[in-house]
Amino acid sequence: MSSLQHPMQAFDGLPIRTAVFRQVLPAVASQMITLIYNLADTYFVGMLNQPSQTAAITVVYSPFLMLTALSNLFGVGGASALARALGHQEEGKAREIAAIAFWWGAGASLVFCALFWFLAAPILQLCGATEETLPIALGYAQWTVVIGGPATILSTLLANLIRAEGKAGQASFGVSLGGVTNLVLDPLFILPQFLGLGAVGAGIATCLSNVLSVVYFLLCLVRQRNESVIDLHPRHLKHSRKYLGNILAIGFPSAVQYALTVVAVAAQSRFVSQYTTEAVAALGIVKKLDQLPLYFSIGVANGLLPLLAYHYAAGHREKRRAAFRLGAGVSLAFALASVVCFEIFAPQLAALFIDDAATIHYAAGFLRRMVLAMPMMSLCYPMIIQFQAMGKVKASLVCSILRKGVLDIPLLFLMDALLPLYGCMWVQPMVDTISLLAALGFYRRMKDV
Repeated sequence: MSSLQHPMQAFDGLPIRTAVFRQVLPAVASQMITLIYNLADTYFVGMLNQPSQTAAITVVYSPFLMLTALSNLFGVGGASALARALGHQEEGKAREIAAIAFWWGAGASLVFCALFWFLAAPILQLCGATEETLPIALGYAQWTVVIGGPATILSTLLANLIRAEGKAGQASFGVSLGGVTNLVLDPLFILPQFLGLGAVGAGIATCLSNVLSVVYFLLCLVRQRNESVIDLHPRHLKHSRKYLGNILAIGFPSAVQYALTVVAVAAQSRFVSQYTTEAVAALGIVKKLDQLPLYFSIGVANGLLPLLAYHYAAGHREKRRAAFRLGAGVSLAFALASVVCFEIFAPQLAALFIDDAATIHYAAGFLRRMVLAMPMMSLCYPMIIQFQAMGKVKASLVCSILRKGVLDIPLLFLMDALLPLYGCMWVQPMVDTISLLAALGFYRRMKDV
């Protein structure tokens, strides 16, 4: 073991409350910035008052989620393995894990984005693109998924690795830098008084902002190479056989959850596209709005992961349990506040994104139903991330699959038949409730919790 003092060791002497908030607050802040720039695409495109443009962004949301699935496969798996290595005081192992996660993630991103380019049109049609929206969706997807996809994946992956070392603030700044850049570029590229590129301009802005984020992270790692356990030198790839399996096993549940989210979101969009373009545009707006409590909970979970993995590996059972309870409580409190706000102000929130009466009417009805899933979801994410931090692959995988994919499509058929169009919006509260019950069952049965 080297004599390097890594930042995670500083948490050993801190009160749990302080340690949790030092990790969680920057992670939540970066997720909020990410949410804002995701909302910015829909907001500025909505200013065009063309439902077809907003609908085009909506149908690209599903393949864009696949980028998050890939980044989590290597980023969450790598972060958990790296933090546990630090908990065991094995810094050489942590270096090797970081490099393997990065380079395999980079290779997977190039393969995925190339494949999507060849299959873009049929994939987007499966996601609900119509003759009216397909050309716009193809232009937006070219920049967000094909050209900008590798940068999107590597930005999230590097943020996870840096956060796992205990540098949550640095990870947050890198993600936030990309988000703020996107906010500045969006109106310039989208609006007619500037470049006037519409949804395609939104894609260009997203691509450039993620490239900037990756450049920032790489420069940080170069500057701190003598004081960081994150070493991306390709020579560590010779140890892939030793660590890659564990990285993939731990990251797989997160990747599966996002991959199945693609299926579930695409299926929901497909059902809604049977009705009107305004309904599809409304669904796109609602999927942005309900990301506020979702991204908050993801931020809490991301911040907790290194702390939980480190304390688990170090044998600090009570610290891990206390950190989990505090993080889950914060996540739930925010979700409950969001439910109250969204139920009361649904039409006004929808009107922020588009000035079209029919779209606003649909969006308000959708939001008031879908937001009821948030309290269950706010507990599911911390529980799943705790299973991953502890290396409990089966529990995290089962809960992830229940949240997205297995139950969604059968329930969509059932609920749409019972309550045309609006029945689809009840599916997420139902599946999140089932997933939470399963997570609680796994949690109660674990002897070391």
